[in-house]
Amino acid sequence: MNFRFNYEESKAIIYRPIGIIHTPFKEPKGTPIQPTGALGVKGVVEVFPEYAKGLEGLEGFSHIILIYHFHLVRKCMLKVKPYMGNKLVGIFATRAPPRPNPIGISVVRLLEVRGNTLHICDVDIVDGTPLLDIKPYVPAFDHRSVNSIGWLGEVVDKVAVTKDNGRFIVKNWTM
Repeated sequence: MNFRFNYEESKAIIYRPIGIIHTPFKEPKGTPIQPTGALGVKGVVEVFPEYAKGLEGLEGFSHIILIYHFHLVRKCMLKVKPYMGNKLVGIFATRAPPRPNPIGISVVRLLEVRGNTLHICDVDIVDGTPLLDIKPYVPAFDHRSVNSIGWLGEVVDKVAVTKDNGRFIVKNWTM
């Protein structure tokens, strides 16, 4: 049996949201660009009722990984000037939103699970963002010691104060 993905025959890969992320950030401009720049910012994840049973056991974790759709991105850009950078780099060398598949990830603190609602903290996500998946953050699985972080090594200390300046959201873009 051949389980290899056939790129030529594929039409689309479709994901459906499992919930909505609610935050104080009503637009991308001014939103922190990473959770470390959003320390103390609270939000709520509304998981759709049909997925609520999937939350069982999550209350024992202090941090979770939210995987979401950058719903305001209207164009893919293969080269971007990142928020903290000063020259063009490939999109895959950044965490910028205008990706071929506009998927974002954030590791946030889980404060409480109440029914199908997750109360979170350190959130860097725009209000109304569709949630695709939730995974528990487990340091033994997810933390790695690294030798290099590429071009970010020169600017990573700016993450706590860098905010989205709106450069990747243009209302008239088309796919």
